Amino acid sequence: MTGSAPSASLSAGQKALLVIGAIALALILFLLRNGLSVESPMDQLARRSLTPEQALSNQKPTMLEFYADWCEACREMAPAMLETERRTNGRMNVVLVNIENPRWQDLIDRYEVNGIPQLNLFAADGSLRGRSLGVRSAAQLEAISNALIDNTKLPQLAGIGSLSAISASEATASSLVSSPGPRSHS
Repeated sequence: MTGSAPSASLSAGQKALLVIGAIALALILFLLRNGLSVESPMDQLARRSLTPEQALSNQKPTMLEFYADWCEACREMAPAMLETERRTNGRMNVVLVNIENPRWQDLIDRYEVNGIPQLNLFAADGSLRGRSLGVRSAAQLEAISNALIDNTKLPQLAGIGSLSAISASEATASSLVSSPGPRSHS
């Protein structure tokens, strides 16, 4: 066996081709993972959203959405929410509150957020008019926003509830009774 083993090294052309292929593959993976895509509707809304305090004190009706980045239902509703914000053209606040941000824990507790997406609906004076739980279509969001802007009755849609007329003192008095609450496991 006088023949030598074939050389295992690559030629300069093969090395260049391998480097070009690796760069192309990295670029394709980057683009597939939304590297150059436009911000998602939910990201756009969250980025330009007023704080709840600003929105509730600027004398405009407010639609406050409690959401999470991982929430598929929230992502599904985001384009309709963005369209609602654009359509209302500054006549109503559209505010997003990420439930995973500890900064908003007091709001989450105050408004008893137990599911998302949850919309809390406020009049121009900052008073809570009602809430909506679950995904809303563009048409439903339009009906809700029109009712808020026009200060008329909220639409009768499944999952939308007006708030009780119980006063704070009545609520406090009834909580002193030793009956289990809705979050009780007794």
